[in-house]
Amino acid sequence: MYALARNFGSLCFVVCILHRLSGSSTVRIKVQSTKHKAQIEENRVVELIPSQDAVMQILKRTGAFREGHFIYPNGKHSPHYFQMPLAFRYYDTARVLAVALSRKFRLEKDISSQLPKVAVISPSSGGIPVAFGVRDALNAEQIYWAEQEKGERMFRQYVNQGEVNPCIIVDDIIRSGNAIDETVTLVQSLGARMIGCGAIVRFESAPKEVDGVPIKSLVDFDARMYDGEQDCPECKEKVAPETVRF
Repeated sequence: MYALARNFGSLCFVVCILHRLSGSSTVRIKVQSTKHKAQIEENRVVELIPSQDAVMQILKRTGAFREGHFIYPNGKHSPHYFQMPLAFRYYDTARVLAVALSRKFRLEKDISSQLPKVAVISPSSGGIPVAFGVRDALNAEQIYWAEQEKGERMFRQYVNQGEVNPCIIVDDIIRSGNAIDETVTLVQSLGARMIGCGAIVRFESAPKEVDGVPIKSLVDFDARMYDGEQDCPECKEKVAPETVRF
């Protein structure tokens, strides 16, 4: 009888150990499953972002990107010209571009973890359609846009210190990055933190990051700009120039 009780006790001990092992295995499986699902979701988001070539085709089709011989207000010559508002005059095109850029932001944990308590900010009127599209796609709480007045970048809206959420600064195109830098200074003066920055197109001559934050873009464009007629291949080939605005 004693031996039977001892064997039964041993059996219960073994069952208990197996149950605990089974429970820990279940936890490990659940953790691995959660990580796997997160990886699948991240891969799905990446796949939904159009390629750079696809974005350039959209810009060409809408007239937002042109090739020829152009003279900019600063006197520089170029064989290409971006007029981004032409792409954003069509709702479907505007949504495709804005949603694609927003997906790049969603991949950043510092951004996705703070949504929707985020502000989307445009450094100028040109970036307003992008800002509204990205705000809508991210369901962000706030949106602001800045303008340059008397040589100083400022918000048109009256904004108090501490009212701006952690922010994402977006523009339609980044050529030099000066407007972005000025906007970063502006939001920091109001006590806000920049957690993201991006544009539909970024010239490769522009910075890749600002204040330690990488600049997201759908197109990184190798802009060819020439100081004057003596350096411009189109001038040498007698291609008629067109004077354009930024």
